[in-house]
Amino acid sequence: MPRSAKKTRKTREAWGRVRKLPSGRYQAAYTGPDLRLWKGLSTFDTLGDARGWLQRERAAIDAGTWVPPDQRHQHPVMPTFAAYAQVWLVERDLKPSTRQLYRKHLANHFAANDGVPLDAITSGLVRSWYKSLPADRKTVRAHAYGLLRTILGSAVDEELISVNPCRIRGAGQTKREHQIKIATPGELDALASALPDRYGALVYIGAWCGLRWGELTELRRGDVDLDREVLNVARAVTRVGSEDVIGTPKSSAGVRSVAIPPHIVPAIRAHLREHVEPGDDVLLFPATVDRTRHLSPGGFRKVWAAAAKSVGLDGYHIHDLRHHGATRAAIAGATTAELMRRIGHSTPNMAARYQHALDDRDSEIARKLSQMVDGSGR
Repeated sequence: MPRSAKKTRKTREAWGRVRKLPSGRYQAAYTGPDLRLWKGLSTFDTLGDARGWLQRERAAIDAGTWVPPDQRHQHPVMPTFAAYAQVWLVERDLKPSTRQLYRKHLANHFAANDGVPLDAITSGLVRSWYKSLPADRKTVRAHAYGLLRTILGSAVDEELISVNPCRIRGAGQTKREHQIKIATPGELDALASALPDRYGALVYIGAWCGLRWGELTELRRGDVDLDREVLNVARAVTRVGSEDVIGTPKSSAGVRSVAIPPHIVPAIRAHLREHVEPGDDVLLFPATVDRTRHLSPGGFRKVWAAAAKSVGLDGYHIHDLRHHGATRAAIAGATTAELMRRIGHSTPNMAARYQHALDDRDSEIARKLSQMVDGSGR
């Protein structure tokens, strides 16, 4: 077919319109606040580029900073922080729970600076804003500052501003206040027994396989291969508002197969037999009332806290099970690469956070040092 005879193809959009031209490039258009049809001043290489332009135009309209495209070279407009942040959020590939958290931070902690143009945000303004955050909520302060620094870093990359004004040393970091406890095998047995029967295996899988809560509560019968003694972790669930959203694990390394320690296989086998209906798609640890729904972290936390307190583990968190799994694996001799693969982390630094020395580990090392000396004939 001659090139001139090829037809353009229109793509249905939530707002605006995109069509693929005979050249293979894309043209985007929308109706502006002035009720005129506006097209991009140039065509786009990809469909994603065309849609990104539409999203930026819509964000500018919503923020009240829109200028007709044909006038922008005459009257360049520096976007406000609010306008840029909204476009930044739309264009990022984020987990639903992360996107919800960022929206919450933007709504709760940045409103005073929403109307400030990006190039008017100075280091002094950042410091004043940071001091206004609640001092008793260190994690919130660190996360909000980290978000601001990341957004403004993108503005630097796009050459909207020349330098990032976020220069407060250590403001994006927070020290862990909760002291991690590595439970003994006997304490884990006691905790599993104190919980309702249908949750005993949750303790063992969490503690000895090191899964995240969202991975653990999205496990289904088809993910458990007891013949090979392997858990196939391919999905995770997150709570976004009142909805459960199933997606991939937290990081790309989270999709993995985890070998099950043989000593907990009998407990898992009994759980499947007594508490899980037939069918590969059936949840291992569903909600109590509607067993097609996921276990609620809020509701389960109360049951967990009462059981932990009853066996002398008051203050022992559900997430401590994951620390337990990583620490025990490290003590068993796992290399950093093996530990990263087992717990589903993509960087050595993140994996190292889950390695904790047991109280008696240093004494054990000291005894082995003495044994080396004794064996040398001293």
